[in-house]
Amino acid sequence: MASNNEMNPVIPGADVDWDVESVTFDEEPDHGLRDPVVREAWAARLRTWLPERASDVLDLGCGTGSLSLLASGWGHHVTGVDLSPGMVDLARAKLAGRDAVFLVGDAAAPPVGEQLFDVLLCRHVLWTLPDPGRVLRHWCGLLRPGGRLVLVEGVWGTVSPVGISADRLTALLEPLAADVRVERLSDDSRLWGRQVEDERYAVVAGL
Repeated sequence: MASNNEMNPVIPGADVDWDVESVTFDEEPDHGLRDPVVREAWAARLRTWLPERASDVLDLGCGTGSLSLLASGWGHHVTGVDLSPGMVDLARAKLAGRDAVFLVGDAAAPPVGEQLFDVLLCRHVLWTLPDPGRVLRHWCGLLRPGGRLVLVEGVWGTVSPVGISADRLTALLEPLAADVRVERLSDDSRLWGRQVEDERYAVVAGL
């Protein structure tokens, strides 16, 4: 029988003190990507979502910079934004000496001025933001013509599920993007370091 936590896991949201969480954040297999199998699984997926050419990537809700580190390793220039100064400090340390900049700020309105990007990458953040439709419209305005959104999201828990479903997200993107592709991630246990039963997916949307 599934435990209560398995049926309705605690998924961090806006009420979490992320500076406190930053201390142990990378201990989760899909956060720190310390396990070579998990890291390679994310690298394989991310490489297909990002352009082959060196690009400007905006990583929103970047956490400790694990996905930023992968992108930087392929020659992309990364700008990471996170609300937590603790997360940003760890990301800066993790990518020290690389072509990357990390800023403290709100993912819904990142402090990047007039700068435009080729890719906006966001994992497990959109569902926590009020009015995701408005946020997506703002995010599209941060992209150059032909840019793309790479959004990794899901719905967690069975008793009181939280998150945003792939159907809802694609409906929100329909009037904004020329091409929307959904990639299901739940069945790839290597990404999470374990088997999962909930809905996890990536949406790649080209403008």
